Amino acid sequence: MREMARINQQQMSKLLQVYFIMGSNNCQKDPLRVMKEALDGGVTLFQFREKGEGALTGKERVHFAKQLQALCKEYNVPFIVNDDVDLAIELDADGIHVGQDDEGITSVREKMGDKIVGVSAHTIEEARFAIANGADYLGVGPIFPTSTKKDTKAVQGTKGLRYFREERITIPIVGIGGITVKNAASVIEAGADGVSVISAISLADSPYESTSLLTGIFNDKVKL
Repeated sequence: MREMARINQQQMSKLLQVYFIMGSNNCQKDPLRVMKEALDGGVTLFQFREKGEGALTGKERVHFAKQLQALCKEYNVPFIVNDDVDLAIELDADGIHVGQDDEGITSVREKMGDKIVGVSAHTIEEARFAIANGADYLGVGPIFPTSTKKDTKAVQGTKGLRYFREERITIPIVGIGGITVKNAASVIEAGADGVSVISAISLADSPYESTSLLTGIFNDKVKL
């Protein structure tokens, strides 16, 4: 693992703005083409999530991850791995995102050093534990109903985000679950630093255009 300084909250907040999550099975078009369009559109952070029905495995999975990582490097966009700490270390990824049912945050932080560590949190208790043990950001949701993930918790709505902020959870937060170009602004208004999306970009007629509209929320060029 290469040495790097631990990211600060201001930097993390900015990276979370348009957080694209994707695996090969989330796309109907060529995934590498989708990825390039998303990067051209202004994605700020990327998470490799190769899971579920039709997902690549073994060497094919590693090869695909390396292709996406190479594209991210071209655009200077950090490359995060979902769940798999061993893969993150093998690829020298920029970080890892873990859920509550994955490897524990203390072990993950120890293995990842000063790399980015994100944690999914559904309750204030989970959030506080993650923060105390080295999380750089929280993924909070699902904000809206989603068909991409089959094992999701109860939908929280934007009120869930507001509650986290009212309870003085000040760490950077990205909203997760069912977020689209049309509802993304409400997620930011509720207190999130950014939005994480899968199908809003991966299944869009134009991944470039969808990503551009999402980035527009943050630079006031587009009013949704």
